[in-house]
Amino acid sequence: MVVAAVFFAVMGALVKKAGQEYAMGFNELVFWRTSFAVAVLGALALWRGERFATPHIGAHISRGVSGTLGLLLFFYALTQLSLATATTLTYTSAIFLALLSFVRGTEKIGGRALFALLLGFCGIVLLLRPSFAAGQEWAALLGLGAGFCAGWAYFQVRELSQRGEPGWRVVFYFSCVATAISGVLATAEGWHVPSTGSLAYALGIGASATVAQLCLTRAYRVGRTFVAASLSYLTVVFSSLLGVWWLGDALHWQEVLGMGIIVGSGVLGAAAKR
Repeated sequence: MVVAAVFFAVMGALVKKAGQEYAMGFNELVFWRTSFAVAVLGALALWRGERFATPHIGAHISRGVSGTLGLLLFFYALTQLSLATATTLTYTSAIFLALLSFVRGTEKIGGRALFALLLGFCGIVLLLRPSFAAGQEWAALLGLGAGFCAGWAYFQVRELSQRGEPGWRVVFYFSCVATAISGVLATAEGWHVPSTGSLAYALGIGASATVAQLCLTRAYRVGRTFVAASLSYLTVVFSSLLGVWWLGDALHWQEVLGMGIIVGSGVLGAAAKR
């Protein structure tokens, strides 16, 4: 999970850098991120002799649409906000997942989980204040929307897992849907003429995201869920360090405090479900 956190942070930094240096739109950046996963996971599945057929294709498409929307909003936020802020807003997915599970009646919220939920929303308010003050309220709200969509997508992933769908198939079909949707949107917006530099960034985004996804899946399969979920928040730490060191991001004290509260609420929420 630590390796996954590193590569997710690298992916975010590459997305932001590609947008800054080559003005690549977030739609085409999502396309490169997911098409790489389609190629790699598809090739691995063929090599292992896996079956692509599934009786739950409708559920896969629904999960793919919600996940794609979350990814598009996240990449947009990355191009507008600091790397650490955009990443942390996406990691509010754990808060929205707990809320959705309660609303849908699949889980009950105990005292500790409820405290973690309320604490997380306090962290969101603190994190958003500097962005609102800087006139970036639209990007900040869309970044928060990415967290909600990701939480909804994870809720659907859990339902697919309960139906016996293997993890690789869930990720593969999500990548297929995301590649198709982002490809159409990028075509409507207009593709940038590829250069050696932009292709290097596109390859780096796809490779880092795929490695991170495979490491994350492995961590949850062989490790303790609580430990893996807690360590996943290292992505926020690594993103903060990369943003300041490589991208020249400046972090307001309220953002740092908000990030800490959100990370703490996520770890506390994971502990409550252990």
